[in-house]
Amino acid sequence: MQTSAECYKKVSKDCFKFIKSQETSKDKFKNKEKMIKSFLVPISFWLANKARKKNPYLVGLAGGQGTGKTTISSILSIILRKYFKLNVFVISIDDFYKTRKERFLLSKKIHPSLMTRGVPGTHDINIMLDFFKKAKSKKFKSLKLPKFNKATDDRYKKKFWYSIKKRPNVIIFEGWCVGARAEKNNTLKKAINSLEKMDDKKLIWRKHVNNQLKLKYKKLYNQLNCLLFLKANNFSLLKEWRLKQEKKLWLKNSKSSNNKIMNKKDVFKFMQTYQRVTNNMLRYAPKYASIILNLNSNHQIKSIIYKKK
Repeated sequence: MQTSAECYKKVSKDCFKFIKSQETSKDKFKNKEKMIKSFLVPISFWLANKARKKNPYLVGLAGGQGTGKTTISSILSIILRKYFKLNVFVISIDDFYKTRKERFLLSKKIHPSLMTRGVPGTHDINIMLDFFKKAKSKKFKSLKLPKFNKATDDRYKKKFWYSIKKRPNVIIFEGWCVGARAEKNNTLKKAINSLEKMDDKKLIWRKHVNNQLKLKYKKLYNQLNCLLFLKANNFSLLKEWRLKQEKKLWLKNSKSSNNKIMNKKDVFKFMQTYQRVTNNMLRYAPKYASIILNLNSNHQIKSIIYKKK
């Protein structure tokens, strides 16, 4: 019989190795043993049990900027692969961003704010839908999926794209707006920040983003078998955590002549484009998510709620 203690013993070394690769001299993970043993191992058992009944099992993993989606999804994949012997593929919705050229055309055709990557409508939804369709096919063939470079704010060339040669048992699809739902139209009227107040006076941008969630993104998210939601206390915390991410990105790409990495002012302006959908998710996602991972102000998991058996 498989046990949590046995699982932790087998996967802890690989998990710690991954965590170390994500740390910087000034930013170390705290309570990593507890995070893995008390939270991520039990979630892995839950997912593995579901994956045995449905193949592939599509896992949505959502959370605001800087909540640790990449770290959590990577550790879950390590546990599912090493202990449960499942073929796991992890990809971010960020990798499906439209190219800079495509977003430039959107910004001219619909609204200037659509040049900024992030909100629903700035992803290539057709590639995502095609990916899910082919992943479910019994006649699965190898796939190539896009990879996005945030340092240059553009898609990598095809030779650097992800390659999937075997159909996964589990797909972890992570992203800040994964599982997001549209608002009621009447709630769009009141601007919630200076960007909306000054740059979207006619509500064109807000309505476009909301319509994307009502239609294309709803079709995509309806295919997920479960949703894990990383819940922060508030949006202000997310801004600080996103700034930390950008500093890490700068350390990795400081020598690049073509980097589009943001400073503090840029980050806070950038976050305004995320604020409306993020606030809506903080309010409503806990009501429909399968598992809620509550985070404290120190960026650590403090509790987990299983909503869906």
